[in-house]
Parts: sequence; C-alpha cells; structure tokens
Amino acid sequence: MARRAGLQAEVLASLALVMTAATAVLAVVLVASNESVVRPLLARALAQEARSTGPVLRPVVPGTVWWTVSPQAPPRARGVAGPPDAETLALAEEARRVDATLLRPGGRGEPMRIAVPLGQGGRVAMGRLPAEASQRLEGTPRRVALVVLLADTVVFTVFGFTVLRRRLVLPLRRLRDAAEAISRGEWGARVAVEGAGETADLAQSFNTMTEALETRTEALEKAVADLRTANRQLRHARAGLDRAERMAAVGRLAAGVAHEVGNPMGAILAFLDLAGRDPQISDATRSHLDRAGRQGQRVREILRQLLDFSRPSRGVPASVDLESVAHEVAALVQAQRRYDGVAIDVERDPEAGPVWADAGAVTQILLNLVINAADAVQGAAEPRVRVRIEPATLDQRAGEAPEAAANRRGFDAVACRISDRGPGVAPEDHERIFDPFFTTKAPGEGTGLGLANGLRLAEESGGRLDLVEAEPGWGACFLLRLPRVGGEGEPGARGQRIRST
Repeated sequence: MARRAGLQAEVLASLALVMTAATAVLAVVLVASNESVVRPLLARALAQEARSTGPVLRPVVPGTVWWTVSPQAPPRARGVAGPPDAETLALAEEARRVDATLLRPGGRGEPMRIAVPLGQGGRVAMGRLPAEASQRLEGTPRRVALVVLLADTVVFTVFGFTVLRRRLVLPLRRLRDAAEAISRGEWGARVAVEGAGETADLAQSFNTMTEALETRTEALEKAVADLRTANRQLRHARAGLDRAERMAAVGRLAAGVAHEVGNPMGAILAFLDLAGRDPQISDATRSHLDRAGRQGQRVREILRQLLDFSRPSRGVPASVDLESVAHEVAALVQAQRRYDGVAIDVERDPEAGPVWADAGAVTQILLNLVINAADAVQGAAEPRVRVRIEPATLDQRAGEAPEAAANRRGFDAVACRISDRGPGVAPEDHERIFDPFFTTKAPGEGTGLGLANGLRLAEESGGRLDLVEAEPGWGACFLLRLPRVGGEGEPGARGQRIRST
C-alpha cells in the first residue's frame, strides 16, 4: 500500500499556503501605501531643494540635474548640465499651468522628473533624477515585502512544525506504537495520558479499550482452554470405554479358552511326562517328548497370561520404592542367558519418592516393559536399556504432551521412563501398541498381552502408561506414572543421579 503524506506535512502545507496568501496581500498593501506616502515626501524634499537659492551641499537624490525656465527666457541650467529634454519641459509647462509641484516617475530604465513652480513671473524649477532613483523608489518596497513574506513563511513553518509535532504528531505516534505492540500480543502496552484535551481523551479511551480487550481475550482464552480440556477428557473417556469394552470381550474369551484348554493341556503334559519316564524309548523319542513338553509349557504360560488378563487385580496398594523394584527386575532379566549382552541402567532422581500401588502389579508392569526393551536391542550396536525414575505429574494441561506434563514441577506422581537403543516403534503402530494380542515380535515369540496387561494394571493403580517421544539417540520410550505417596510434594533441589548397572 502506498505511503500517504503525514498529518503534520498536510497541515503545515495548508497553513503555509494560507500564510503566504495573507502575507502577499500585506505586501500589496505595503507597496500601495509606499506609493501614497513615500512619493509625496520625496516631492516635498525635492521642491525644497529646487527653491533653495544657494549651492546644494547634500542633494536629496545624488545625480539630480536642475534647470530654471520662464516664459520670456530659455531654460538655464544649475551647474553643469545639458539642455532639458522635451518631457521635462512639458512637465514644467504643466506645473506652471496648474501651479503645483508635479513628480512623475519614469518607466523601467527611464529617469524620474519633477517640476516646482517658483511663483516669480511664471518661473519653474524642473529637475531630472537618475534612472536608478526611479528603480529604487519602486523596487525597495517590493524587496521589503518579499523579505517579510519569506520571514513570515519561515517563522510560521518552524513554529507550526514544533507545535504540531509536540502537541499532535508525537501523541499520535505513541498511540500507533501502542496499537502495533498490542497487535503483537504485548497486552501491557499503554499510552501516557498527556497533551491537549483531545489527545489526552483519545489516549484515555485507547487505554480503556485495551484493558477491556485484554479482559475479554483472557476470558476467551480460558474458555478455549476449558473447551480443549473437556474435549481431551471426552476423547480419553471414549478411548477408555472402547478399550474397556474390547478388554471385557477379550477377558470373557480368555477366561473361556483358558478354562476349556487348561485341563486338557494339563493332561497332555502329564502323559508326556509319563511317557518320557519309560526306559525302553530311544533317545530320539525322548528328545521329541521333551520338545513337546516345552511347547506344552509354553501353551500353559500363555493360558496363565490370559487368565491374568481376564481376572481383575486383587492387589493391596502400599508404599512401593520404584528403584528397588527396578533393580529387582533388572536382575531378573539379566539372569536370563538370552540377555547376557544387554546392559540395563537404573537411574533415580533424589526427589522421586515412593509410589502408592500394589508391589506385584508394579513388578509385573516393569518386567514386561524391560523384557520388551531387552528384546528390542537384540542385535543393536549398543544393546542398552535405561530405567530412569523421576518426579512427574499425572494431570495434563490442554494441548500438553505427556512427556511435557511429566517434566512440570508441582509433582503428584513418580515416573519410570524405560528407554532402549532399539529401532523404536513404527508410527503406524502407535495407536495399536496397547491393543490385546498386538505384537511386533516374530511369530511364536510374543502373545501381545504384555503391554495391554501393563496398561490395565497401571490404570487400576491410578496411574498411566504412555508411549512417548524418546530422547535423541534412543529408540522406543515408555513412561509409567504412578501416584506419589503423600500427594503433591514440595520439589527440592535436584541432586546428582544415582546409577547402577
């Protein structure tokens, strides 16, 4: 958009035009007054010089040539001068006829002439002034008028610029700057109430409007935040209902399958054990029976997980030290031969206190998470799993990510963050990672119940289990949050982390 002329320039230009016109009129009046006042004064002075009989020591106009003429005698010059010209003689004849002093200025470059009756037999003194005298008589008033015009314009412009800038332009600019600051979100911007009455009223009205706008904006932002919170809670409740419905269906199915398959499987394992004790079978047959028994035990373990998944928790909550449970779980996992090369680090923030939960449920959740992490780092360049225990908060604000809520101060929970150096979870699997029977492991290596069971146990304990974004250099990261003993604690200074391997 083209930049428009400022108010100061427009007002100054308009007033300067008015001032110039007024001064021009004054100059015309001054020139006309000069014509009516200066010319008679000059005529009287020259007439007195013409009537003097002695030598003129200081002529009124240097360079003036005088003659005396009478009806009976030719013109006689005073001093050194040539004969008079016809125009001078005609002016003398006219002065004799009207018996009055006549002063006639010449045109541009022509001399000024004067004729003075002497009253002695019709004698007339006539004079011719230099051409410069005529120019000075006309030019001096004009120059004075021009100087006055320029002086008035300059003085008025400087005075008008100073007054307009201080009383009008600067207050408007401060108002503009405050409006731009508010448009950038700087709600504390205000305008000083000062200056003339109108500008002070405008500044006061602007401040009042800004305060009202700020109040309404804060109310609107609060309403939007409340709406986002309600929507998030509604989505969370709907997701919880859907998950609860799915788990109820899976639970009923699991209970039925475990009941119907459990007893025959126990009989099969018993017969396999009995057949394996027969001394007459070959070593190859005994090997086949052992392998069948191991697969049967695996089926029994799956049935046990199904029963655990379908049965509601009956644990008794108590004060649980997550660090002790984490060390215990790390020892259990590292005791298995398949995880010999996996390093499991346990870190604890000194501010992280005990949690209020069932110790068995917490152990089962951490065991499933650590085993999944240890499986994920198999074959990785750095097979490492990290369990970090730190203060956290259970409640999320509107639009806040779980990991951001976990890092806020004002703690009412303790978090256990399990990270691994594996490949991480594919983005398309994030929504399904906690679904029952969903697994990314190879067929025969997982049932897909570990994370689903962990989520159920965490929620039954009043906590949360989330898949969150891992730190740079790490793969998957699961965040378990459980209620802190005593509710929200007073955060203190963070101490040095404690590590054990």
